[in-house]
Amino acid sequence: MVDQGVVCSVDPLVSGIGRDVLAKGGNAVDAAIAAGTALTVVAPHLCGLGGDLFALVHVPGEATPAYLNASGRAGSGADPEGLRAEGYTAMPFRNDLRSATVPGCVDGWFALHERYGTVPMAELLAPAIALAAGGWPATAMLAKAGAIVEGVEGAEDLVGLEAGSTVTRERTAAALRATAEQGRDGFYLGDFGQGLVELGKGLFTEADLAASHADWEEPLSVEAFGHRVWAAAPNSQGYLLLLALAIADRLDLPVDAGDPLWAHYLVEAARQAGHDRPERLFEGADVSDLLASAAERAALIDPDRKAEVPVHQAAGGTTYMAVLDGNGMGVSYIQSNAAGFGTWLFEPRTGIGLQNRGTGFNLTPGHPAEFGPGKRPPHTLVPALVTRPDGTLRLVAGSMGGDSQPQIVSQLIARVLHGGESVEAAVAAPRWRLHPGETGFGTWTGVYDIDVELETGAPEAWSAGLSERGHATEWAAAGSGFGHAHLIEVDGEGHVEGAADPRAETGTAAYAPN
Repeated sequence: MVDQGVVCSVDPLVSGIGRDVLAKGGNAVDAAIAAGTALTVVAPHLCGLGGDLFALVHVPGEATPAYLNASGRAGSGADPEGLRAEGYTAMPFRNDLRSATVPGCVDGWFALHERYGTVPMAELLAPAIALAAGGWPATAMLAKAGAIVEGVEGAEDLVGLEAGSTVTRERTAAALRATAEQGRDGFYLGDFGQGLVELGKGLFTEADLAASHADWEEPLSVEAFGHRVWAAAPNSQGYLLLLALAIADRLDLPVDAGDPLWAHYLVEAARQAGHDRPERLFEGADVSDLLASAAERAALIDPDRKAEVPVHQAAGGTTYMAVLDGNGMGVSYIQSNAAGFGTWLFEPRTGIGLQNRGTGFNLTPGHPAEFGPGKRPPHTLVPALVTRPDGTLRLVAGSMGGDSQPQIVSQLIARVLHGGESVEAAVAAPRWRLHPGETGFGTWTGVYDIDVELETGAPEAWSAGLSERGHATEWAAAGSGFGHAHLIEVDGEGHVEGAADPRAETGTAAYAPN
């Protein structure tokens, strides 16, 4: 038992919906589903019914968290040769339906509910339906984001907003009602699915929509800083977080995060963990040898200079949520459009935006991650959990941030487990990230003049110390480019502390005392 439950998300309405589910006796999964469905309504720039979902679930007394991969697959009509014939050398980023995969989010809700839910699904979907039909006040973040889809067909109700103005999405409400009444088929085989098949003109088939896109798989883990850290397995890039932490744990990492050596070591750990991501990350990839290489890769890191690693020439619309209930069940939950508003294409019957997660594929003939029918693309989403040696839960952790997600979460975990910082201090602290490219998805596939971006407010010593060691750095404005991270910590006495990222402007940790 813990002293209270908590829901940390980017939106106070959403955190409040999750808290109310906990207060009425629902568990952490019930709260995550109710809050997650509401997020798809109020934060369509970050996530939506047209996106994907990953989750880790910690159940007290169970040695291994459950890992849900609810990421969608490319349609049966996926044709890499056709793209190459048009002159493409990489997947189109926006305004091309071929970068959309079948969304896995809704299947993810039903998979979570079937295994762990205690509250009827219709009750969990009701708050989201009420928001979509009755309206909600736009956040400043949504109002600002809406400007990027001005003139985009289907986005009319999301453009020209001001903070506090009422937004309604009746067609989305209708899709959610059909889902509540008819289950997952009400969504995938209803108006949304039919509209997607029509829009795709052979790219998607009804069979693509009829098949479930949610699977329970085995998570990955490593030991680091006296704990076991858990993350999603490929096609997620979660192994980058684990390998970076395992490398850092083998270095003489300073306790003081203000020390430039702290930043240098974690930057180098991230580079050593991720430089071969383009070759090694794909659906079903076995990365056990990579996780076993932590000591070897740590030995390549010099405290005084940047190491040379192979470089690959070739690129947010995500939101993370941390949930804990009063019985100690924790859910690390992340859902996404990929980039902001995804493809910038909207399914016409329901007005639901379509993700551009297919940009994770490549067009290299024969590559395991080559675009193709029924395949899942390499994925950036990295939910994480940390447990003590006795198996009890210590942290629920994660962040949005595209390719930068493992780097952001590694800094949070290092601050709390190694530096002894509170979760609130760790989440608020300035961050660094490896240069992500123009889209936020190009960390490992481009060559840039800048190696490391430093968030405004970071220690000046980081800039000087990294530069002295050979890193090309630049300052970048604080904000969502450095993630919207949320953390929950359970101490040894069962006391709970949650922290929502202030970068989200409306980030809220809502508590439900036992």
